[in-house]
Amino acid sequence: MPRPARDDPATRRPLGTVTAAEDAWPRFRPPAAVVLLVPVFVSLLVQVPGTIALSWWQRVPLASAVTSVALAAASALLLLAARRFPGPTVAAIAVFAGADVLIAPFGGPPPVALVFAIVGAVVRGARVWALVSVGTVWLAVVVGAEFVGVDWHPARIGLATVGLALCFALGEGMRARMRGAQERRTQLAARRRAVEQEERTRIARELHDVLAHSLSQIAVQSGVGLHLFDREPERAREALANIRGLSATGLDEVRGVLAFLRGDEFGAPDTAPLTPQPQLGQLAGLVAGRSGLGLAVVLDDQLAGEAPPSAVQTTAYRIAQEALTNVVRHSAASNATVSIARDAGDLVLTVADDGAGIPATASERGGLRGMRERAELAGGRLTVDSGARGTTVVARLPWQGAS
Repeated sequence: MPRPARDDPATRRPLGTVTAAEDAWPRFRPPAAVVLLVPVFVSLLVQVPGTIALSWWQRVPLASAVTSVALAAASALLLLAARRFPGPTVAAIAVFAGADVLIAPFGGPPPVALVFAIVGAVVRGARVWALVSVGTVWLAVVVGAEFVGVDWHPARIGLATVGLALCFALGEGMRARMRGAQERRTQLAARRRAVEQEERTRIARELHDVLAHSLSQIAVQSGVGLHLFDREPERAREALANIRGLSATGLDEVRGVLAFLRGDEFGAPDTAPLTPQPQLGQLAGLVAGRSGLGLAVVLDDQLAGEAPPSAVQTTAYRIAQEALTNVVRHSAASNATVSIARDAGDLVLTVADDGAGIPATASERGGLRGMRERAELAGGRLTVDSGARGTTVVARLPWQGAS
């Protein structure tokens, strides 16, 4: 069966479709090992050779140079634990970076490992660890510089403080972006689930309409055949022929639904139906097929040759089909009338019977719910008035279909 031509009002595109940007989500992510190891290698390449070169340039004593190089290498290697222990990792690297600042050589390469550690800790939710440890170590470095003879210009202290603040800001920005991306993925997954559920509901409604119509008709015709088998064999033969035709038609429509499902499963475009969608011109045959075994169904066509678009006709036909199925199966009626008329910009379909009516305590079953859903999907509404004198189903559908 073809998809109904309906649009998502938020995007003005058919429901169930996904834009190219959405289909490409989530974007490419590098392997976890790359994310973990790249900061380590970058930190080693920046800190260790830079410290060695500066120690040689400043003629730093061997012990101080070895200690400074060891601190630079250790702070870089500690990043290997940043994924599992982001809080303790940023605290340890902050301590190593602070100690490295207070020993020769002075004015060494930037503490790249600390930058990665701060950003990683904030992104991974260890914001408090990063704030407390980095703030404490930085305060200790500023105060301790007086005791080790490091003379810092106030501008340098200010620039370093701003740099640390920028690291925190970068981490917060990345965390917010990742959170937004996760929310976006959740929304897209929910949207896809909603569309899939809508498709399942639509297919279930189609199968219900097809099977309920065909099987109820087969039941009626088989009853006629059994009733007349001995007395009027010709009419019994006619009933059997009707059963054969109904079963073939029902099978074709079911195959159409299954073909559509197979097309969806293999990512193919909408599969063309094996049988045309029913139109209002087929109501006469539907009404004639419902008559029998004490039930007389009459069609009152007031359209005078006018016809709404095909989708509206199919919706009206399916509602009439389900309403008559309920009349045959549940109402115990003797007479039923199907009328179609145009009222200004609406197509009005009315199915009335003189049966027992729907009990007030009865819940809305699948057939009534399916008719109501069909009417609402077409932009219209369906009302059911039931009492001791019978049931009247009225569907008002926009003549031009849902806008």
